[in-house]
Amino acid sequence: MSLAKIPQATELRHRAEIEAGSLPPLLVQAEQLAGSVLLGEHGRRRAGMGDDFWQYRPAQPGDSRSLIDHRRSARGDQQFIREREWQIAQTVHVWVDQGGSMRFASKPELPQKIDRARKLALAASILMIRGGERVGLTGTSLPPRSGNMQVLRMAEALSIKDDVDYAPPEHHAMIPHARGLFISDFLGPFGELQLALSKAADRGLRGVLLQVLDPSEEGFPFSGRTLFESVSGGLRHETLKASALRDRYLDRLAERRDALDSLCRATGWRLGQHHTGDSAQTALLWLYHALESTR
Repeated sequence: MSLAKIPQATELRHRAEIEAGSLPPLLVQAEQLAGSVLLGEHGRRRAGMGDDFWQYRPAQPGDSRSLIDHRRSARGDQQFIREREWQIAQTVHVWVDQGGSMRFASKPELPQKIDRARKLALAASILMIRGGERVGLTGTSLPPRSGNMQVLRMAEALSIKDDVDYAPPEHHAMIPHARGLFISDFLGPFGELQLALSKAADRGLRGVLLQVLDPSEEGFPFSGRTLFESVSGGLRHETLKASALRDRYLDRLAERRDALDSLCRATGWRLGQHHTGDSAQTALLWLYHALESTR
């Protein structure tokens, strides 16, 4: 679907309702969550952020032609955008894990991990856009932009599901010296995440990893005969004594957290954890201040 052909926000909202029934609730919930957080001075209105020239960057899909610096672009075959310091400091790339492992909830009263991750990502994006920042997804599908229409575009993009159990983070087309927000359970292959954060660090990006887990993934309350199966059904393991696996599981979980912590320290990112049984507002407050600290 080409968003460029959608003339009005109401038309986009109508199409989203038809094509992704979960979108309107997501937007409403994210708006309510963002509204519960009080903001101070933010974004480009901060003292010390001027219009001094910073760098050129290659033009990306979705960039306006009016932003192209024709003098710099005339030196070769590639088109370049001239960016200033405040523009780069206010650009945030967001990645939310859409893999099957995120579509898990241990109890009916708990949200799926993906639902909480999407709501937090969209609410944080709303706060940042209202503060004058440009927000978009990693990759080339939705480059960072400002304005209310970008919130609608992000809500639609975040409704897409991935068929694999563990979706790798996207690390292409990230703007140098911008910031990043990655939200996932981070239980999949570690090498993909390590590659993405290493590439981000090479480009001068700093950001936040937020690990979202279901309470049962933290406490492992299983005993007796138990069948463990991935959401997609691709992975299955049956045991007659699940309690015997508890210590090994908790050791592996601790190892993964240590690896995440070490990776964040090495790349200049911050690591946070959130359980779906806890307050989304508390998580958003932490997320907002953590992103501020990565400037």
